[in-house]
Amino acid sequence: MRWNETSDATGAGSPVLFGTKGLIRSVRTPEFSGITFHEVLAKSALNSVPRSSSMPFSWTVNPYRGCSHACVYCFARNTHRYLDLDSGTDFDRQVVVKVNVAEVLAAELARPKWARDHVALGTNTDPYQRAEGRYCLMPGIITALAEQSTPMSILTKGTLLRRDLPLLARVAEDAPVEISMSIAVHDDALQQSIEPGTPTTKARLATVRAAAELGFDVTVFMMPIMPKLTDSRDHLESALRAIKDAGAARVVYGALHLRPGAREWFFEWLEREHPELLPRYRTMYAQSSYASKEYRRWLGERINPLIDRFGLRGRSDDDYPATSRMRGRPDSNRNPQQTGLQAAPAQQLASPAQQTLF
Repeated sequence: MRWNETSDATGAGSPVLFGTKGLIRSVRTPEFSGITFHEVLAKSALNSVPRSSSMPFSWTVNPYRGCSHACVYCFARNTHRYLDLDSGTDFDRQVVVKVNVAEVLAAELARPKWARDHVALGTNTDPYQRAEGRYCLMPGIITALAEQSTPMSILTKGTLLRRDLPLLARVAEDAPVEISMSIAVHDDALQQSIEPGTPTTKARLATVRAAAELGFDVTVFMMPIMPKLTDSRDHLESALRAIKDAGAARVVYGALHLRPGAREWFFEWLEREHPELLPRYRTMYAQSSYASKEYRRWLGERINPLIDRFGLRGRSDDDYPATSRMRGRPDSNRNPQQTGLQAAPAQQLASPAQQTLF
């Protein structure tokens, strides 16, 4: 692959990221048309999760900022504004690469005070986006965590995960490893429109199968479920059947939420592709980044019986436990209750008024 340098830390530079501390160079390549990668030296790798957070992990590692998956609903879009970049096109096309992240992480984990807390990968931007095929940061990150017997979890839409499955299988013999694949859209045309830089749904399901065949207890994140786009009974049933057939063990689902940055970008997409839905979405998300409680309840009542029918353990992100234990390989003899991911209880049927809320 030929990489063309567009600026460096000492030259004239470009307006994008100019003056950023740690910037080595900015590069482009024909294989990634329209995308610029900004290679930086990170001072730290571990990010502490506040104790007040409901997240079931204490630390995160993000080797990239920005994401070529270009999912229009991505909650992380607003983080690009801290770099004086916009949360729309810049988030998709100006990707920061922490080229030394594995070495920095290894040094941090080697400190005597490291308590081997759960480290999550893929919480902000995808660690297996396309650039990972060039930079190969994840094997070093996984190895650094494994050398300190640190529990880890990976959430991705990227099929590049398959490259590292043999390494992860070896690591899982000594430390808990959780693998989750995000597959929210099971309509090919809609998936290519709303997640234009991601692998196909079929390819992601094949990656779930590959991980399951190596003994991993794979979770599929059906998030976000989008009102009037992916919440029909037929779509949910087809999706859950495919997830079950791929060998996944459990599902986590949740309705679309639109934080500032993502909200504006999603609404622009909606106006282009589904203008008839825009007024209803503006009303639904006028007061909050989250779908209404009534809609989330209605969604649970629709999807939970389907999850049960296909024999999948499932939870809504609304009640995903903050103290969830690590989930690794199935030969750990853990039952659903021990993992905190037993099927959510059935709820009462929504009233006709609630059923027409959206």
